[in-house]
Amino acid sequence: MSIRVTLGDWATQREGAQAVRYDVFVLEQKVPLEMEWDEMDAQCVHALALDSEGSVIGTGRLLPDGHIGRMAVRPQVRGQGIGALMLEALVEAARKRGDREVMLNAQTQAEAFYERYGFRREGEVFMEAGIPHIHMRRELT
Repeated sequence: MSIRVTLGDWATQREGAQAVRYDVFVLEQKVPLEMEWDEMDAQCVHALALDSEGSVIGTGRLLPDGHIGRMAVRPQVRGQGIGALMLEALVEAARKRGDREVMLNAQTQAEAFYERYGFRREGEVFMEAGIPHIHMRRELT
């Protein structure tokens, strides 16, 4: 499968990002709709992963403070490296703008995925939207 990752602002990435986030977080993971959309979207760099037909199959965002969040890949294409491509694109965007580190709150079942890309666990497990999470950090060089 040929995957392309684009980076952009909320105005250009909103439609694709919202569709994936709604399907993954609201429908699949039962995150309350009112918790999914926030005022930070307008301030973030958004990544979209597109398949060879141009369909949006994944999304993620980079906040102004260096947090990466809302990472989601459609279920039918998980395990094919799509999350890794988006994660590295967001990390590189943070590096280019001068961030010294990136952080994220990973769902605990995704902790090993983020560890493979240099993120290290910090603190204890906490609940967010009824899902166990762990804070993770990666230094940028």
